[in-house]
Amino acid sequence: MAPKWRELADRFAEQIRSGEIKPGAQLPQIRDLVEAGEGSKDTVHKAYKELEAQGLVTSSRGHGTVVRQQQPLKRLGIARYDKAKWRDGDEVAFIADRVASGRSYRRNEQTQTVSRVKASAVVAAAHGLPEGADVYARARVVKEGTQPTHTLTSYYRPEHVEGTRIVDPTPGPAGRGGGFRVLYDAGYEIDHMTEELFARVPTAEEVQLLQLAPGEWVVELHRTTYTADGTVVEFAIGVHAATRFAWSYDFTVPDSAKTEGESK
Repeated sequence: MAPKWRELADRFAEQIRSGEIKPGAQLPQIRDLVEAGEGSKDTVHKAYKELEAQGLVTSSRGHGTVVRQQQPLKRLGIARYDKAKWRDGDEVAFIADRVASGRSYRRNEQTQTVSRVKASAVVAAAHGLPEGADVYARARVVKEGTQPTHTLTSYYRPEHVEGTRIVDPTPGPAGRGGGFRVLYDAGYEIDHMTEELFARVPTAEEVQLLQLAPGEWVVELHRTTYTADGTVVEFAIGVHAATRFAWSYDFTVPDSAKTEGESK
């Protein structure tokens, strides 16, 4: 016979998976279930921990136990950086992902801090600077509602961004069009970029910041952004909750043999 906490967890899990309890809904407080005769405080706590381990809910102080979005956000590849989105409009990258996913958004779901810091080895190497050189770090936490989805910290050379909106710590994107539009207006039009992805176990700080379920990994992103002449104008490190994103890429398949033939 299954223990009481397992029966309670299985019942909630079935209601969540069937859609009876919707994503974003808050489960009853532990004390309310205890008073309703569902078991002791320890029984309900174990049941909620099991739901969290299955990735069905998130629990945090102040927000209680909330059903997770089961459909991951579509994290666009090339299309999220379309110049028409940010140069001619106001659809910065995280908003482009929300639009493509059919999800709502608010600009203030991106918060940020800006500081002048010493470049780490990886940041310095990306910018071609000596380790310890001064760079600006623009660190963002992006949420969907109350749930964090990822962090992104962009590093810039001071001479590229000093006095621009990029170093303004006001919450939300750096004005209309975001950071890429700021660089464009300053004469640094982005031309191409590289992205590297790898999965890893999160740090204790990341578990707390992203409200990760026990055992959930993160996907770390390294993005290097260049102008047409090869100048690096941004190096960014993102940390994404692995289960909250589906990575989507749509691109033309290259034919290097054809390209080489045309250049002769």
